[in-house]
Amino acid sequence: MELSDVKIRIVPKDNEMLKAVASVVIDGCFVLHDIKIINGKSGLFISMPSRKTPEGSYRDIAHPLDTETRELFSSTILGAYDKALKEQQA
Repeated sequence: MELSDVKIRIVPKDNEMLKAVASVVIDGCFVLHDIKIINGKSGLFISMPSRKTPEGSYRDIAHPLDTETRELFSSTILGAYDKALKEQQA
């Protein structure tokens, strides 16, 4: 699997948990929007697109099925986020 294009939209809020939102093109033929980059207690992580259930909890509507794929998404998206931050600061 190849994540052929990653677009990052930095959220302009200081000291907020939500840092950015990403869109990813998978194998040049499928796009996944609204992947959140969140600053948690242990550092940055990605949160896959989700919906609020009638009970009030959130459930992912798209997500990797295995650890290897999740790590690929995480490293690629967080790397693109770091690059976007550097470009914004320059």
